[in-house]
Amino acid sequence: MARIDGEELNQTGPATRFLSGIHRPMETELTLTQLEVRGTIPSALSGRYLRIGPNPVDADPASYHWFTGDGMVHGLALSDGKALWYRNRWIASQANAAARGTAPAPGPRHGLTDTVNTNVVDLAGRTFALVEGGSYPVEVSDTLEVQRYDDFGGSLAGSFTAHPHRDPLTGEYHGICYEGRRPNEIRHVVLGSLGKVIREEAVAVEHGPMIHDCALTARYVVILDLPVTFSLATHLAGQPLPYAWNPAHRARVGLMPRDGDQHAIIWCDVDPAYVFHVANAHDLPDGRVVLDVCAYPTMFAGTPGGPDATSRGLERWTLDPATGTTTIRTIDAAPQEFPRIDERRFGQTYLYAYAMAVQADRRFQSAGRLYKHDLVEGVRQVHDFGAGRHPGEFVFVPAHANAGEDEGWLIGFVIDEASDTTELVILDAGTFDGSPVATVLLPHRIPPGFHGNWINGGGAQ
Repeated sequence: MARIDGEELNQTGPATRFLSGIHRPMETELTLTQLEVRGTIPSALSGRYLRIGPNPVDADPASYHWFTGDGMVHGLALSDGKALWYRNRWIASQANAAARGTAPAPGPRHGLTDTVNTNVVDLAGRTFALVEGGSYPVEVSDTLEVQRYDDFGGSLAGSFTAHPHRDPLTGEYHGICYEGRRPNEIRHVVLGSLGKVIREEAVAVEHGPMIHDCALTARYVVILDLPVTFSLATHLAGQPLPYAWNPAHRARVGLMPRDGDQHAIIWCDVDPAYVFHVANAHDLPDGRVVLDVCAYPTMFAGTPGGPDATSRGLERWTLDPATGTTTIRTIDAAPQEFPRIDERRFGQTYLYAYAMAVQADRRFQSAGRLYKHDLVEGVRQVHDFGAGRHPGEFVFVPAHANAGEDEGWLIGFVIDEASDTTELVILDAGTFDGSPVATVLLPHRIPPGFHGNWINGGGAQ
């Protein structure tokens, strides 16, 4: 059988690159408390940086898809200028627990699989690991030691989303939810400030679109109904992610009034493309809507295993509800992904967006750089980590409650390929291309993952 730790596996097919090299899964759960720090950790950072991604226990290289591997949460706690601990813990799904000979996490289940591997967020003061299109969320304790599947106290009727967005003006969390068993319907789900579902609206669709992200403005919830849809042929072929590029599916973006239902949606046609992640959206005074995204010409149109197209960069889609049309302007054509902003500006006008540069021939794999976009001046700054170093998604943390939009820090993991180690890097957003403010060294490699966030407080144990 192909090896997971060597080049032999790399030769068995494109899917296996997500099981080897820097993607090679971790084999154990660790708790580390003696962590080396270079530089000075800002004393205002008191909380946890958490990130999640696929880390399969026993993947079959012939059929593995990166998006479906067992979830593993990585956490690093900071307080009083110190790095308190690092922990990594698998999400204890039924299949993962059976493979490891442990007990699955308690709590209600939904869907055909309870794998959760895509995002880890704060929702109304509680920490949840999330996935789209299937399982209920999993609440994790401050130290990651305790897990429980949770349907928000019985208020969530179906699947959830990997990208619930908090409206900083109302405190509500909005998401667009889908699942393969209901191909003719998606759902707009709203959580209130207490973490319970307070609104749920069904929206009729065709073909079962895969909707990874959404956006908000003061007036609208923005729905991305694009040509990646449920594929029966892919499902029958035994692929674990049964979605594929569907050129017959109409590409459109929906503007759903915040208090409206599906009948009030204004659909704007857009040239066929796919979007995983939104940077932000906002209303224009003339009634149009700005939507900033990282877009792809196609997605899942080739050999299964993972993303098969290269990002065409950061784009501005301007939606015109009067004509039902969309115009596209390229902000930056360099391939990039995981756009993030100061979340206090979500749904509003904003100045800065941050993104991870990706390799043109390796799709989601980091190109060793981060970008900072000044969206008013139209300039891009670059933070280059150097050869053989791979940053993931970096998140912005404001320095204090009234901080300016780039007054704060960018935090994320960086893999050092040569030493097979990882660093938690803290950058000053205002001096983006300068040296890190602080670096916390970890003696092992954390495989590239998906999403994470800074969560204030907790984790002192």
